[in-house]
Amino acid sequence: MRVPASRSAARTALVLALPLLAGAAEAVNVRVIVASGPTVRIRVPISTTPTGLPLATTPAAPTSYAEWQVGVSGARLTLDGQDSGSASLYLPPAPGSLVGIGGADYRGGVLLRVNSGRVDAINVLDVEDYLRGVVPAEMPASWPLEALKAQAIIARTYAVARLNPAAPYDLCATEQCQVYGGLARENPATDVAIQQTGAQVVSFGGKLAKTFFSSDSGGFTASAGEVWGNDLPYLVAQPDPASRSPKSAWTVAQPLTKVAEVAGRYGVRVGTVTNVALTRVSASGRALEVTVTGTGGTARIGGAEAGGFVRALGAFSSRVVISGQDPVVISGAGYGHGVGLSQWGAAGLAAGAWNSSQILGFYYPGAALSALQESAATPQGSAAALFATRPLPRSTPQDVMAALGGVGAE
Repeated sequence: MRVPASRSAARTALVLALPLLAGAAEAVNVRVIVASGPTVRIRVPISTTPTGLPLATTPAAPTSYAEWQVGVSGARLTLDGQDSGSASLYLPPAPGSLVGIGGADYRGGVLLRVNSGRVDAINVLDVEDYLRGVVPAEMPASWPLEALKAQAIIARTYAVARLNPAAPYDLCATEQCQVYGGLARENPATDVAIQQTGAQVVSFGGKLAKTFFSSDSGGFTASAGEVWGNDLPYLVAQPDPASRSPKSAWTVAQPLTKVAEVAGRYGVRVGTVTNVALTRVSASGRALEVTVTGTGGTARIGGAEAGGFVRALGAFSSRVVISGQDPVVISGAGYGHGVGLSQWGAAGLAAGAWNSSQILGFYYPGAALSALQESAATPQGSAAALFATRPLPRSTPQDVMAALGGVGAE
């Protein structure tokens, strides 16, 4: 419900909140852009203090709600059409606080800013609260707890590695970053995984590791070098016997007309396309070179673009075999790039009684587990340091096979 009597005071609180941040508690906060448009609807639960200043409250506390349609006029934000006097407004997070942004509810606070005539709405919240809306969006909450814990740790690592006070925000809420669904995606099972791994991150050489992950490695993880051209010692190609999913084996077929259309987008000019072949593969069996033949000659697509070309033809991964002429038949294994943790593999290992540290030690060999040290939050973002580092246990594909009772991917 709306309480008109509180709206003027609440508007004042939002406008004045930025200077008040100096008294906020220390936390590792992340800034996630969750909405952007000509206008954004904001809804804040409030209670009135003895001074009359509304503050964000916990869901359990008696609340009323203040709502605004936030827009842009010139270089400044407007609240319900009235000039706010500022190009940015900030309601900082408080313990247990909630904020409605564009029809969805999120924990924490909100930073509103003008960006090229649009309103950017940035959810600012403690990284642990952020994970509550991420982990169940990235991995089914019904999966084994140790797999969920591994996902929580790598999601935390990814988020903290993206902290950048020089940028307007740290993360997006889509697959381009990590899927973040806010309050609606939270689940008690993933909450437990987050709580049991609180502040834990993967590190290498005293720095946060790049904790890439995909759905299914197709039975063989890819190295960072073969996929993106940047070798990292803890992101290697190795057999992954535990990674078994509905996408562990699949086939797609495309007519040569489709192949020609996609090849054209990659700069291939060979006349009428007559054949396509996989002419070089990586150690993990992923495409490193595709040769396209036509009436006017031959062209090669190599490196990371080879995998992109294969995926543009509808493949679920680049671990493929190409056969046939028209249609071209692509038979493959896995779903996603295959670098780092395989989510289906993590679930398989957890079902085989491996704990989260063992799972992470297999997918990020040579890496370590560290704890985050909290640091002061500002509207420009947070920073974090690492301490209490210990090596993750090393495991081999043979160890995985033994844990699975000798049954795994080919």
